[in-house]
Amino acid sequence: MTLGEVLQPKGYIRGPFGSALKKAFFVSDGIPVYEQQHAIYDKRDFRYFIDNDRAESLKRFSVKPKDLIISCSGTIGKISIINPTDPIGVINQALLLLRLDLTKVHIQFIKYYLECFSHLIVSSSGGAISNIEKRNVIGKIPIPIPCPDNPEKSLEIQSEIVRILDTFTELTTELTTELTTELTARKKQYSYYRDQLLSFDEGEVEWKKLDEVCEKISSGKNREKSEAGLYPVFGSTGIIGRTHNKVYEKEHILVARVGANAGRVNIARGEYDVSDNTLIFDLKGNINMKYLYFYLVDLNLNRFTKGAGQPLLTAGQLKSMQIPVPRLAEQARIVSILDKFDTLTHSISEGLPREIELRQKQYEYYRDLLLSFPKSETV
Repeated sequence: MTLGEVLQPKGYIRGPFGSALKKAFFVSDGIPVYEQQHAIYDKRDFRYFIDNDRAESLKRFSVKPKDLIISCSGTIGKISIINPTDPIGVINQALLLLRLDLTKVHIQFIKYYLECFSHLIVSSSGGAISNIEKRNVIGKIPIPIPCPDNPEKSLEIQSEIVRILDTFTELTTELTTELTTELTARKKQYSYYRDQLLSFDEGEVEWKKLDEVCEKISSGKNREKSEAGLYPVFGSTGIIGRTHNKVYEKEHILVARVGANAGRVNIARGEYDVSDNTLIFDLKGNINMKYLYFYLVDLNLNRFTKGAGQPLLTAGQLKSMQIPVPRLAEQARIVSILDKFDTLTHSISEGLPREIELRQKQYEYYRDLLLSFPKSETV
């Protein structure tokens, strides 16, 4: 069967175009106007309203419970079901309304199917559903209806498919929420222990200016980078390109000094060059490089930048900054602990999103299987 065959008479309704619904008609309160955001996000927060007289003139564009609304602009093909608790309102020109014959199909079954094979909606209009003007264009989309000659059995099968997919959806959402919560909790735990380890009581350790633990703080010079070259070029976000010329051969702490990433801290190792928007810390022997790295990250240097349009962090600002300098053995102990936390947190940060993606793909795989039927007359 086709989508057109499972619609009610006049069940294909495009939102009003032209002068039928324009901003001049909007009032502060009244009958709500459904927009594409209501289909895209499945929310019911309304920005625009019309009065009762205008709503009466647009009556054929009114939504009813169990209608489908589909976004026709922005993110095309997103679908929302009008629930009995949703307010009666009218759709705007960015929506398509489908009113199904519920003696033939389960509304959630059709929603799942159109979401699963959303390319059918887009391809039906040559790439933009907003170009569809007539019902028969989108009405030709094939819909696999199980047991079409036995409506009662067909609806039972559709309902069971919906039940299974609802369960999968709920489990996937629940797992995603749990994993996201776990990731957030582990990051907070890491930040807490880092703050504790890098906080010192007055008189507990010696405090020194940053330039007292650095031979010098200077700016990189590289202004030319490419995709080719033996050596990496470090910038504000890490490696930003390649070069054929090496300038540095030992470890340095790097701090971005310009732009939105100003204050971001990295460690450069090996043979490399550094861009001119990055500060280079050449350390003395009285400070553990990794300890200073962790401390500067914990400080959040971005909050010390100046300038709204182009945030800037200067070497002069940093040189006078006071930092705690415990004994080298204590610095090493702190680094050992934070390294373990850092490794664990990064492992979780990489692993949990991958797990979330895997579960989502698993859900989509089984959804596609459930909604794929052999092409035969007795589907």
